[in-house]
Amino acid sequence: MSSSQAILAAAEGGIIGDGRTGANLALGVGVIGVGIGWLALARAAGRINAGNARTGALSAMAVGLVGTALAVLHLATSSGGPGTGNGLVGAIVAVPLGLVAMVLGRRALIRLHRTGRPAERGEDKRTLGSAST
Repeated sequence: MSSSQAILAAAEGGIIGDGRTGANLALGVGVIGVGIGWLALARAAGRINAGNARTGALSAMAVGLVGTALAVLHLATSSGGPGTGNGLVGAIVAVPLGLVAMVLGRRALIRLHRTGRPAERGEDKRTLGSAST
């Protein structure tokens, strides 16, 4: 299926649903991305010691990108205006949610790089090469 066929199918409600379904999907993905990004940023700052901050940051960026893409696709294919029941307002709200998720993930990566902290708990760069026998 080519991209033009996919956009036409999405416009008819075949891929992301009709009405508010696509917007709700984009909103849900955006909220999940913001949550993952917030947790990754907390891990990178050292407030939470569970999990891998780098993986969380990259996941937040990927989920935020998917949420933004879904929202933009829904905006491009929806007909009517706000208040018509087609989910236009929800898709408009989902775009910044996806962008916030990407920004939180990027900030977590920058904080990890700047502080030089290991990405995972128990993985200390200073002690890996200086193990005594």
